[in-house]
Amino acid sequence: MKPMQIIMNAARRVEAMFPGYFPEAKHNHRKDFGWPDTITFAATYGIYQRNGLATAAVEKTILKTWQDNPSIWESEKPTESDMETAIRQRFADLRVWQKFADADRKSMVGGYSGLILRFADDKRFNQPVDTVGGGLDGLVEVIPAWAGQLTVADWDTDENSLTYGHPKMYAFHEAAVGAESGQLKARSFDLHPDRVIIWSADGTVHCRSMLEPGYNALLDLEKIGGAGGEGFWKNAKSAPVLEVDKEAKIAEMARAMGVEVDGLADAMNEQVDDFQKGFDKLLMLQGMTAKTLNVTLPSPEHFFNVRVQEFAASIPMPQKILIGNQTGERASTEDVREWNATNMARRINIARPSIQEFINRLEQVRILPERDWVINWSDLTESSSAEKMERAVKMADINAKSASAGIGGMAGDIIFTDDEIRGAVDMDPLTEAEGSNE
Repeated sequence: MKPMQIIMNAARRVEAMFPGYFPEAKHNHRKDFGWPDTITFAATYGIYQRNGLATAAVEKTILKTWQDNPSIWESEKPTESDMETAIRQRFADLRVWQKFADADRKSMVGGYSGLILRFADDKRFNQPVDTVGGGLDGLVEVIPAWAGQLTVADWDTDENSLTYGHPKMYAFHEAAVGAESGQLKARSFDLHPDRVIIWSADGTVHCRSMLEPGYNALLDLEKIGGAGGEGFWKNAKSAPVLEVDKEAKIAEMARAMGVEVDGLADAMNEQVDDFQKGFDKLLMLQGMTAKTLNVTLPSPEHFFNVRVQEFAASIPMPQKILIGNQTGERASTEDVREWNATNMARRINIARPSIQEFINRLEQVRILPERDWVINWSDLTESSSAEKMERAVKMADINAKSASAGIGGMAGDIIFTDDEIRGAVDMDPLTEAEGSNE
């Protein structure tokens, strides 16, 4: 055999002994560090259920995005028309906004979620929807569904179809997620796309979970926490190690303990176990020395913080907002503004399009009349009342200093008008009559 063949055969034997390690050991980080190759729904759902940071990331985002509910108006300004009142009351009865928030939560975990629409049209779920009578009462229920519960059963593969590349039918299996909840009879049926709204970043089932980019960091955090907890437990609950002296006579030890030689190990285990149950127990040793093995643990704080920072960056969420006020330091004003802007972007780019699709669907089935409906939602980036009042006070103070110092020309000039100062606190300008009464 040639020398090169010998080397190659040796390399193959080493590869067989250590699969995946050679020749790309320094590049296959997933195998080296125990990270999965693919992130499934089961993985993200499981870590959301059991990892505190993953849960906090999702729940805090939902609480901020949905800290108040939108309103559906017929025009740019609310008129509290009969239709607007009916929509508000019907949505409240069906808890529509809460169901939307739940769908948003589920999409963050699974990449997408579904809103199943139950209509009073006397048809099965797998049939298309035409016209639904009864006005707003034609909408019976809105059911949020996990990605693991709602899957595509059939795709439209006809290139001449207007819905080419889109789902032709969905399958809903309620027991596929959270089957341990104890529900006696979980629902399972096929769903026509007319009865489903996909909630995701782009309205399709192809989006990825918000937890996926930081999934490796979450796994490492569990390793750090678990290793630290296990290490402290072993130090606190470690069994003594019995070192037998070379001069010790096993037969005499067994006789002293009242057992046969072959039962000596079991007797020692019982004695050690009894010793560990209390502080005043006696451990009888003959020809042995009891020692303990302590686990030396480095402080995990540095390693933990690095992975927390990475996970927070992957969401994105300021770290102090993610973990809360743990060290006496509150999130800075910049952190709060960034967080508000992030969730305002979620409202604009994810929530609003899904809400608009829901309204369009209600129009299509004649539950709502065709209108240029307005989705009114507060601006999360808007200054608080205290900030607005502080701004108004500063504007008035600038006016006072300008008047006394003559800034801007001759003494007495003002920088801000009364209407501008009132506008800073969202107050309407004074009318002529109100101004003359001052």
